[in-house]
Amino acid sequence: MPTAFHRVYLESAGYFMPGEPVSNEDMDHYIAPLNRLSKRIKHRILAENGIRQRHYAIDSTGATVFSNAQMAAHAIRDCLRRGDSDLSAVSLLASGSSGGDALMPGFANMIQGELAAPPMETLSVHGICAASVSAIQAAAQAVELGGHGSALAVASELPSRLFKRSRFATQGYDADFDAHFLRWMLSDGAGAVLLGHTGRPLPGTSQGVRLRLKWVHQRAFSGDYPVCMQLGLPVGGQKNHLDYPSWAEAEADGALSLRQDIRLLPHLFDIGIHEYAQLVRDGWLNPAQVDHFLCHYSSEKFIPVVEDLMHKAGLVIPRERWFSNLAWRGNTGAASILIMLAEFLETREVKPGEQIFCYVPESGRFMAAYMLLEAEAAQARPAADTATGTASIATAAGAHARHTGADADTAAHTHADLITPPHDPATAPHGLGGLLTELAAIWHGYRSQVWRTPVVRRLRERRFRTADYLRWMEHWIPQVREGSRWMREGAASLSGRYAPLAALIDLHAGEEQNDFEILFRDYRHAGGTVDEIGALRRNPGGEALNAYLHGLAATRDPIGLLGAIYIIEGTGQRIVPALLPLLRAGLSLPPDAFRFLEYHGHNDEHHLARWLSAVELALDCAEDDRAEQRIIDTARRTAALYLMQFHHVMEDEGA
Repeated sequence: MPTAFHRVYLESAGYFMPGEPVSNEDMDHYIAPLNRLSKRIKHRILAENGIRQRHYAIDSTGATVFSNAQMAAHAIRDCLRRGDSDLSAVSLLASGSSGGDALMPGFANMIQGELAAPPMETLSVHGICAASVSAIQAAAQAVELGGHGSALAVASELPSRLFKRSRFATQGYDADFDAHFLRWMLSDGAGAVLLGHTGRPLPGTSQGVRLRLKWVHQRAFSGDYPVCMQLGLPVGGQKNHLDYPSWAEAEADGALSLRQDIRLLPHLFDIGIHEYAQLVRDGWLNPAQVDHFLCHYSSEKFIPVVEDLMHKAGLVIPRERWFSNLAWRGNTGAASILIMLAEFLETREVKPGEQIFCYVPESGRFMAAYMLLEAEAAQARPAADTATGTASIATAAGAHARHTGADADTAAHTHADLITPPHDPATAPHGLGGLLTELAAIWHGYRSQVWRTPVVRRLRERRFRTADYLRWMEHWIPQVREGSRWMREGAASLSGRYAPLAALIDLHAGEEQNDFEILFRDYRHAGGTVDEIGALRRNPGGEALNAYLHGLAATRDPIGLLGAIYIIEGTGQRIVPALLPLLRAGLSLPPDAFRFLEYHGHNDEHHLARWLSAVELALDCAEDDRAEQRIIDTARRTAALYLMQFHHVMEDEGA
């Protein structure tokens, strides 16, 4: 799930390109051919990647002109200058890079030293292309949580030092294609952004706009794919560069040559677009609303690949909305997206309401990173200062704020505290901390996904109509009707040692056995036309949930059902109270059309307290140590099935 931000703004952006631009014809002065195959490989690669010029931080003799830390410092100074900001106000510096100038200490500390910056918090993210997004995410989280008022994220790369002809001398200049490849692809540069929560206008914008960071999403697939781009491993070898007797032997064996297995690259874009499609399906992004698409690709050869995959997914962003500076800035690894963003803001006019979507695929061991920014009118009221966490109802609703009424967003924000799990693990009774922590993790994922289902999205966006409410209840009523039945069935399946637990469950089932009648009367008061409850049918998701719960209830000692009750009662006590104000605000219905929702919002907290007592009883009576895991597993499965029920309410609405 993406990390959403409610009050984080990009206050300025800057970049630094070392030296004069180097054309394709002049590359040999810096990155000299290794052997007779070099020129052929060079021409082939340059013809495909579309890069016409780039910058190097080394001179024609191979001597370093700017260190990596120096480039990063220059980018930061440019960023601060553009934003008329002072380094003394920054309290966090996060860096992203594939490597600094030294193996240790951390790159961010070296940059801080280069700047002679005052004491501050630092974070060094080591990775490849997506490391810059990780640095931005860390800086944004620090601002969002209120720990820092102003934070810098910087990325800098200096791969040219690895490409000098002299580095391949010990190999007799006989490098394989994978080592040749990146010599003609990568170049040097640095970019930086300043994040804060003041919401001040971006420098240089004639319309006075500010740029809000709405969310960041990253996902690594390293467990599914082998290494694609690497430094430190020999060809086909199991050992790494530190396992050699000496550095010289490691270099002679090619372990210090930067390589990329280009045969794996098609898989990278495939998984990246699949992840993009999932973001759209979950409601985090609408391609039709993306005004500017900043895509980091290493070669123009991959443009049609990305376009084709988007087209197959039915989620195309038209080419006229794409922005790339690859042709004249080159591929600068982790720095690319920051340099691209800074140059975009420098050269393009951004208007209030426009969205900027950034996509960074990383080929190291396959990772995909995404960011969404939205321009706002500077005179508009800034987002609330209260940090609501990374998955709050307010920030989740903000994923569609561009077309969402202010009243709906305010109503959701009023209940932002309801994102907490039904039971806080920090206040768990003795011995239940581990169980409640596992359940809380399940709850957060479930609640977030529910908030992005078509039915809830329509409700948030003030497009929810009385017919939608009636349709929802027609699916829901027969599901609620079964609640007390499977609970009683489960209690009857408990053996004698669970007698106290069976009595407690029977008590709870008795209190809820007539709840469906309250919901049915609400349905009728709202205008429902079905006269008999028996004529209503659960949707496919509700049918699956009902079958699962009855099937489990019929097994011996089904204490896992306590996990199902956690999700179901938690929905009534956490999600329902957040939806009720939106329903009332969006529908012109009498108060007695919402009695069931209001009842559960007030009473499920009492039910959850009883649930905690039931869990303690179950664990005390259990004969094995699998009891907790059964509760956790059932909660996870119930969450998935209940989510399916939400989706099927408006399946035809899509994402």
